[in-house]
Amino acid sequence: MDRCPWCLKDEIYIKYHDTEWGVPVHDDRIHFEFLVLESAQAGLNWLTILKKRNNYRKAYSEFDPQKVSLFDEKKVQELLNDVGIIRNKRKIESSIANAKAFLEIQREFGSFDTYIWSFTDGRPIINYWESIDEVPAKTSLSDKISNDLKKRGFKFVGSTIIYSHMQAIGIVNDHITSCFRHKELLQFNS
Repeated sequence: MDRCPWCLKDEIYIKYHDTEWGVPVHDDRIHFEFLVLESAQAGLNWLTILKKRNNYRKAYSEFDPQKVSLFDEKKVQELLNDVGIIRNKRKIESSIANAKAFLEIQREFGSFDTYIWSFTDGRPIINYWESIDEVPAKTSLSDKISNDLKKRGFKFVGSTIIYSHMQAIGIVNDHITSCFRHKELLQFNS
């Protein structure tokens, strides 16, 4: 069975690739989870974050944006001492700011899901890359979403992070065409 080559070095990566990456997400808690994790990943690799994912779930109240929005300085210090997550004060503080901005989007649009999928009229973008080298790090759409999120108060949401988010939540199908998941995920575009 052929897979995208980026995931072949670790079982955690393979499981993530085979079951989550590129599958359209419509659950706000999962959207928030990926935003927190992808922001934490900035400057690091995704495998490092995936290995810490369960620790993040515990530290971040199962990624409940309402609870995270209420984290105070005491909680920030607790997180800075948590060896199970990335202990970067700016990233931790940005996750709290992002929780507050996330809640504002929910109030304005009814859900974060409605907001994020509005950029593609609710349909995944299907790419037909033959090689992993063709997959972009960012696009004009990720630039647009990133800029809009920044205007709404989000931090650590540059275009590259947002493109990773778009891939993770299935807004784009960037599995290469020889990967078995590319064809499987086409069902979400019909």
